[in-house]
Amino acid sequence: MTIFNQQTDNYKLLRPQPHWRGENHINSGREDEDTKILDPSVSRSMFNTSNRGRVAIFIDGANLFYAALQLGIEIDYAKLLCYLTDSRRLLRAFFYTGIDRAHEKQQGFLLWMRRNGYRVVTKDLVQVPDGSKKANLDVEIAVDMINLAPYYDTAVLVSGDGDLTYAVNAVTYKGVRVEVASVRGMTSDSLIDVADYFMDLDSIKEHIQKDSQPGYNYRPIYNSSL
Repeated sequence: MTIFNQQTDNYKLLRPQPHWRGENHINSGREDEDTKILDPSVSRSMFNTSNRGRVAIFIDGANLFYAALQLGIEIDYAKLLCYLTDSRRLLRAFFYTGIDRAHEKQQGFLLWMRRNGYRVVTKDLVQVPDGSKKANLDVEIAVDMINLAPYYDTAVLVSGDGDLTYAVNAVTYKGVRVEVASVRGMTSDSLIDVADYFMDLDSIKEHIQKDSQPGYNYRPIYNSSL
């Protein structure tokens, strides 16, 4: 994980970099939408390019958890970070999640994340009328994607939330390449439409799932009945 520990924590030291320019960056407006959804047999082809430049990763923690639940796997977050970066230059890897400050196990997990390449963004959980606890971090994700756009060339958004469509579209208009990764059945069509590529996590689960050895185990506290 050395490559991730070398990143500076000071945004002021960053300088805008040339943005990604792929052969399909400018199209006639008649792009085949199916080309955005990668065939599982060639899922890694989205990374087989030198045009990704500097990469920033934005992970919706709750969305990813439920995606993993649907796939029947536990995510290995070290493997996930390596896979999504794919040896490119990593600017930041953000992990957004609601927290219960009294939950020691969750605090231990978040400490592990901070020490293994992630910038953790949290919000306290609030109880909703149905008795469950939730924390919506869509605004935080959107603001970070837009504010940091001058400093990265490719954004990898790990979420299928259609509420992020407007932010993704705004970032693409700044010349940034946006890759969306989630489970297809949990991903908004509008989000796929504005992204440059969509990758179904089902096609790469063998690369990002945790092995059988004991280790950290992340489970959101909110909506635990699900």
